[in-house]
Amino acid sequence: MTNGALAVLLLGGAAFAYAQLGTDEAAGETAPRTATAGRGAVTASVTASGSVESARSRALTFGTSGTVERVNVKAGDKVRKGDILAEVDDAAARETLSAAEATLASATADGTSTAQLYAAYVKARNAYREARRAVDGTVIRAPFAGTVTAVNGSVGGSSSGTGSGQTQSGQSGQSGQPAQQGGSGATGFVELADTRKLQLVGSFTESDAGRLKVGQSATVTFDALPGVTATGKVSQIQPVASTSDNVVQYPVTITFGSVPAQVRLGQTATVEVVVGSAENAVTVPTAAISTTGGRSTVTLLRDGAQVRTAVEVGVRGTATSEITSGVSEGDVVVLPSVATGTGTGNGQQQRGFGGGFPGGGPGGVPGGAR
Repeated sequence: MTNGALAVLLLGGAAFAYAQLGTDEAAGETAPRTATAGRGAVTASVTASGSVESARSRALTFGTSGTVERVNVKAGDKVRKGDILAEVDDAAARETLSAAEATLASATADGTSTAQLYAAYVKARNAYREARRAVDGTVIRAPFAGTVTAVNGSVGGSSSGTGSGQTQSGQSGQSGQPAQQGGSGATGFVELADTRKLQLVGSFTESDAGRLKVGQSATVTFDALPGVTATGKVSQIQPVASTSDNVVQYPVTITFGSVPAQVRLGQTATVEVVVGSAENAVTVPTAAISTTGGRSTVTLLRDGAQVRTAVEVGVRGTATSEITSGVSEGDVVVLPSVATGTGTGNGQQQRGFGGGFPGGGPGGVPGGAR
């Protein structure tokens, strides 16, 4: 009898322990993370970085060889259209022009009644025009109002620009190596940029570039100017991509509409282009949407059961996306969980559950982290 009672007690204890283990495991299960479909505005945008450059700039050179006689500007100066920026010694050019004028006057007086006289007249006329251009080429005039960004030569030097140059920062350049102006890569004796018309060329990824269109609005922020923003529009999308580290990117030009006074050429900036928006739309967290083979689905929670449902996605934003069919306002959607991680430290099992967002574990710890 004693042995029989002991056996009954042992079996009962085992059954109780097994039942308790099952209860503990059930208690350890976590309900799925969910969100309720709402209604609101959705905005989709893409971003890229680049540097500020002038939308209109010129590298200006002399049209005549000679020794520089005057430099009337320095880097940073603002000039008006037609202002004389620099001059070379024009004595020789003017002597040639005077001789050409006399020859042309003589040819004109002789007339053009014969083929020989006409040929002489044409030759004299062409020589005069060339001499006139040579005189005009002894000065550099501003073709438009703007700011001098570099002067790559000095008085007494060659008209080609050999000699100490000065960039807009006020630093001297090396002889024969004039500083380059913002973005163009071209150099001249004097470099001029219209600082009232600025642009930024950003490199957008292949997928982002496909969502861009000329005329879309853009917002530009500046790394060195916290709180300062500029507005602009997409003005050009290059049809040819560049590839770096197996990443295909397309250069896209953003033309500024408004230019804050603090902005300077060459400053690094980030541009954000709005590629889609929707108002009063049914929205769900973007993380709840799964897209495979062009087909999008979400998981709905209905009467305690998870139901996979096909949906049509409208504007897809970073945090929330527009659902045009398949989900109604008030529906409960299931958010994906980060893969469960286990550990045996101190003999206890640990589990982390995320909410479908980076670092979604409790207390900011990524799901599954110990």
